[in-house]
Amino acid sequence: MRRSEKAVTDELKILEIIGKAPVCFLGLSDDDMPYVVPLNFGFEGKTLYAHCALEGKKLDIIRRNNRICVAIVGEEMVCGAEKACKWDSRYESVMIFGAAYIVEDVAEKVKGLKILMKHYSNRNYELTESMVSAVAVIRVDVESITGKRSI
Repeated sequence: MRRSEKAVTDELKILEIIGKAPVCFLGLSDDDMPYVVPLNFGFEGKTLYAHCALEGKKLDIIRRNNRICVAIVGEEMVCGAEKACKWDSRYESVMIFGAAYIVEDVAEKVKGLKILMKHYSNRNYELTESMVSAVAVIRVDVESITGKRSI
């Protein structure tokens, strides 16, 4: 990281940023073209879970190339100024690199969806088989994670 004074190295602080974030941005590589899509997500341990429709471009790409990057933005604010070059921003973010997998195992799909729902509600929902079978679940195994803060 170029600006080391902005690095967030404390794992609890990184988890705090992730816990506050309403969305993540999943970056994929479709041959020589980048593809980035916002997703709802849940995070536990070293694993991120997201859900989506049962078919679509992101799943097609993951099947061909599962190497991914995830960007998560916590709090952010643009700070205006009288002069254009004096504008600034305050933010906190997390970058994750790893591999994405389409979850086939029903028990793991339930686990991932419960982690996702807990991220947004802090509740443990019961999920029916029809609910679970209606969506695809993506698991991201985290290989590296970094945080950055300018607040």
